[in-house]
Amino acid sequence: MPSWRKAGKRPEPVGEALLRVECYAGYKGEQRPIRLHIGEQAMEVVEITDRWYSPGATFFRVVVEGGASYILRHEDPQDLWSLAARRERA
Repeated sequence: MPSWRKAGKRPEPVGEALLRVECYAGYKGEQRPIRLHIGEQAMEVVEITDRWYSPGATFFRVVVEGGASYILRHEDPQDLWSLAARRERA
């Protein structure tokens, strides 16, 4: 089984690519990721399997089309996203 791979803590680079997260914000204003852009590649989020909170940040474990999993970190005060870990399709 593949293991989680650590990624950079800052939202700008993911390797040589840039990370951008498109979100849905419901009537409560809570954000949830619906699409990831890593460089030129766009991936639809098909499932959010977990969500947890730490001071100043919210983490999401998501599965994208194709089966790869990512852990995304949203720094709430700065509204910044970063990739905390990834696991290729099992």
